[in-house]
Amino acid sequence: MKERRSEGAKEQSTRHVLWSLTNLLCRLLLAVVFIFSGFVKAVDPKGTQYKLQDYLTAWGLPDLLPDWATLTAATTMAAAEFCLGIFMLFAIRRRLTTRLVLAFMVVMTPLTLWLAITNPISDCGCFGDAVTLTNWQTFLKNVILLAAAVIVARNPLRMKRFIPKGLQWGIIHVTLLFILAMAAYSLYYLPPLDFRPYHVGADIRKGMEIPPGAPQPQFETTFILEKDGIQKEFTLDNYPDSTWTFVDSKTIQTAEGYVPPIHDFSVVERNTEQDITDSLLNDKGYTFLLVAPYLEKADDACFGEINQLYDYAQDNGFGFYALTASDDKAVSHWTDITGADYPFCTTDATTLKTIVRSNPGLLLLRQGVILGKWSHHNLPDTTQIGQIARNRLHPVHKKPIK
Repeated sequence: MKERRSEGAKEQSTRHVLWSLTNLLCRLLLAVVFIFSGFVKAVDPKGTQYKLQDYLTAWGLPDLLPDWATLTAATTMAAAEFCLGIFMLFAIRRRLTTRLVLAFMVVMTPLTLWLAITNPISDCGCFGDAVTLTNWQTFLKNVILLAAAVIVARNPLRMKRFIPKGLQWGIIHVTLLFILAMAAYSLYYLPPLDFRPYHVGADIRKGMEIPPGAPQPQFETTFILEKDGIQKEFTLDNYPDSTWTFVDSKTIQTAEGYVPPIHDFSVVERNTEQDITDSLLNDKGYTFLLVAPYLEKADDACFGEINQLYDYAQDNGFGFYALTASDDKAVSHWTDITGADYPFCTTDATTLKTIVRSNPGLLLLRQGVILGKWSHHNLPDTTQIGQIARNRLHPVHKKPIK
């Protein structure tokens, strides 16, 4: 009898240890994923806002919410995910935290299943631009997280605290202040961590290259033919004899192939309607790019600094172009209110929003390499530009940069 009791106690102890270990692993998995997901969203709240707008467009509601509402929602989501991850890690407010995490996963898992089936957008944006997952990979990830959330929520008090209970409110306040301050900094200036292909130091030309041997896109053509009043579809492999009459054909892409990190960068000068992309990227001199996706929404308070930089560029032989997706009316209005003399070029709005999270923002290029990147809140002065170009001779004028 004693032996049976002893064996039962051992089995119960083993189950307890295994369950505790499973609970701990699920807790850590949820904590790490939520912290990372919330952090990369808070580092780039504008990018999260654009992704929310993509969702609204996919649902046929592109104008449902104004920009300030989607930006607020993006920041709130980032802060909520980060805070829940920290609270899960340190076992803060265990019952409430586990229930909120479970509720979050209950909502997100069916949503990502819909994304995987219908594929209205290519990337859910779970991890911003830091990690890109396909929609099916995202759904699988959420299924795993949902299972982990269920396990943890079954017995939240089993989670061991890593900090004294008296420090919980301090951790809550510090966590919330930190993530909101990070989002505010990224909005006012630029994201301190740039995961996009247009980060400082990136070579746009190389980003557009397709490496040798890279997979090519695959296409399949189907032919619609008719015979004796009956239409059928054929491919090249089973194309019939000449007794069939051609009606129509359709071509679909069966495999995407390799897509370079930068595949939609194109600059067309408005006055001449010429594509100047190659000449811009191959220019051995320095070039300023004033990036303003929508001039009608751009902050015009910095026009004096922009005009000074344009004058500086003119004095030193720098190129200077304004890139926008706005129409001629918006360009004319911007010119009237700012006195802009610099040339305007047309570039895709999505590309411009990817290049810099500021409207307007500024880039400094040399032979396609991004040397500097600024928000309109902290545009560089001539001293900063001189430091970037220090010890270099202007390749055209062969004189030091002023």
